Amino acid sequence: MSSLQENVRDLRRRAGMSQEELADSADLSVGTIRKIEQGGDARVETLHMIARALGTSTSSLFVTESPDPVHVSAGDGPKLMELRRALMPPIGLAEVLTEPQQMTDLHSIQRDVDDSHSLYHADRYDSVAKKLPGILRAAEAAVVLSEEGEAQQRAVITRAGAFLLAGKYLTQVRRYDMAYHALSQGIRDAREAGQVHIAATGVVGMGWLLLRQDRFDEAERLATVTAAEVEPRISSATPGELAVWGELLQRVASAAMRNNRPDVAKEARRMTATAASALNEEHVDFRQHWTTFGPVTAETKAIEDLALIGDARGVLRRADEGPVGRKALKRFGRPSANNWDRHRLDVAYAHARLGSHQDSMEELNTILRTSPEWLKHQSMARHVMRDILAHRKRTLTQDMRTMAAHLGVTG
Repeated sequence: MSSLQENVRDLRRRAGMSQEELADSADLSVGTIRKIEQGGDARVETLHMIARALGTSTSSLFVTESPDPVHVSAGDGPKLMELRRALMPPIGLAEVLTEPQQMTDLHSIQRDVDDSHSLYHADRYDSVAKKLPGILRAAEAAVVLSEEGEAQQRAVITRAGAFLLAGKYLTQVRRYDMAYHALSQGIRDAREAGQVHIAATGVVGMGWLLLRQDRFDEAERLATVTAAEVEPRISSATPGELAVWGELLQRVASAAMRNNRPDVAKEARRMTATAASALNEEHVDFRQHWTTFGPVTAETKAIEDLALIGDARGVLRRADEGPVGRKALKRFGRPSANNWDRHRLDVAYAHARLGSHQDSMEELNTILRTSPEWLKHQSMARHVMRDILAHRKRTLTQDMRTMAAHLGVTG
């Protein structure tokens, strides 16, 4: 199998381009192209830019090789030990080896799931991590101890919701293998119980996970197929049905945009806007769909597309206008904290790209005040901070030192 350096070099030569011409077309330095063709690593965002310049998909540049050693931070394993035990218990020849559990009322389990969703969106990740093992064990016991029939089906549906919550949290904190297991189990439970809508919500989460892993082809296909299967009749659809369909279309657009398929992304964004317009407000119900969805969320993701192609001025032109403007927020309601913070992180990135480092810091500091735990897990935030440190010619301000320490970034 060809390496990344061979893929880039071969595609460049087929396009009849020199390294200098590719660098100019991709808006990168010649040094960056040379580094990659000499075997150096590259950020996925850099590969997006090269793929666009070469007229190919980003996925065509990827390669499967032996990974670099993983250096787990001190104490990382013990922090997740209870969650691992609850989510992935040992499986023997005859049974799953778990501790005996008492039957818990399904309403109590669902209440804990709902509370944990609220904690998650309030940036209280530690609290979610502490509650999840108990939720998962109680949901598993409910399925095992329920009588066959309707009672067990209700228990399976409750367990599906618990798995999807675990998948959401684990994807956010970038524990992707555990997240995949949780989401897969949640989707299977929902399908087994005949709950297509809940299963589709799980697919939204799976699409997010695949995007996080740069599996763009798979994310686009999965979301496209599922969106076609659950496409509602706009005139009679419930808010939850519209939201799930819109969220799936957002995954299609995000995957296609990252994979240098702008025409597919544009059409998916158009359909996303249709779903959002039909809702006419930001709708949230974590039992019915993945996160908040509506006109504001749809616009933040369209602006994210501009950030992905490096159109910093385009991001800033739309950053505080239209559906994301102050008046529109009062009319439509606010999106989820995660989606809004991601939007403002795109704004910070745009400022940094244009050399407005103080404006970029103001955006980062705002996010730090409201969502410090979320910010810690954002690779884009670290990229922006490294850019600020690299170009800062004067002594760092206290805010800059605080932010760099929070993100674990060194100059």
